Amino acid sequence: MTKRFYTPQSLGCAKLSKLAQRTFAAAIALNLWVNPSLAGDPFRTNEPRNIGDNTEAAFKAVFQQGDYLAAESYLQKAISSEPNEPLAYALKASLAYANKDFATLDTYSKKTLAAGQKLIATDQLRGNIYIAVGHFFEGATIITRDGTLRGAPQALTRLRQVYQHLDRAEAIAPQDPELNLLKGYMDLMLSVNLPFANPDDAIARLKTNAAPKYLADRGIALAYRDLKQYSQALEYVNSALKTTSDHPELYYLKAQILREQGQKAKSQSIIQEAVVNFDKALTKRSQLPADLVRQIERERNNTVNHLNNLNG
Repeated sequence: MTKRFYTPQSLGCAKLSKLAQRTFAAAIALNLWVNPSLAGDPFRTNEPRNIGDNTEAAFKAVFQQGDYLAAESYLQKAISSEPNEPLAYALKASLAYANKDFATLDTYSKKTLAAGQKLIATDQLRGNIYIAVGHFFEGATIITRDGTLRGAPQALTRLRQVYQHLDRAEAIAPQDPELNLLKGYMDLMLSVNLPFANPDDAIARLKTNAAPKYLADRGIALAYRDLKQYSQALEYVNSALKTTSDHPELYYLKAQILREQGQKAKSQSIIQEAVVNFDKALTKRSQLPADLVRQIERERNNTVNHLNNLNG
């Protein structure tokens, strides 16, 4: 089993800064949880866990419809009625990050960690998974509070703890879909930002053992986008859209892929298709975080400007 121990000296300041910023920020912004495919458990068809009705409803609101406002309402109920479910706290932390509410992020990072530690007594697999998630969010809190350069050494210490607990979970159930989904995403974030890392193992993990398939496909699409393999990226984002066609962030991802592909090929038609997908994402702007809407609008406008320049 491969252990990962990173230090500022081994990575170098510039690479450390980029790694810490993108690993902790991008992964949370993307979110690591998805719409339930089975009542009570979004990941497993065998030996499903009961995560609670309100937590499940929050999942559906965010990851099927992309409705963050509805999710907040469900999570308030989940936190009071399902207090031992660490996924509710993890989702709350993720939404806090999306809204740039860093005080709430700090609070629910700690609650995720505590709930994971408590769960160890009855479910060592998921307990270790959510101890890892809690440490991950704490690393994100450090980066946002202290900045990348000052916070990176502490954040990387958290990252080491993340992988220690993921390795413990893997020793219990190496093919568990929840574990492989989470670990696959984290490994991808590292591999696309470190020149000596190879994303192939992470992509293979998502393809073979991660579930639900929708989110595994989304992660693979992100990996291929960052690797500038745009045809493969489109294949996987389209596969994700077959399952969750109402999710605005998938259209945003597809728009990004098409924009890069079109600019590389200097193809007006592909870039125009990218604009169409940006617009599809923005049709549901009222249910998305305000900062995300502004980001989509900014990228859409830049893409239109590039298209106009091509038209001359």
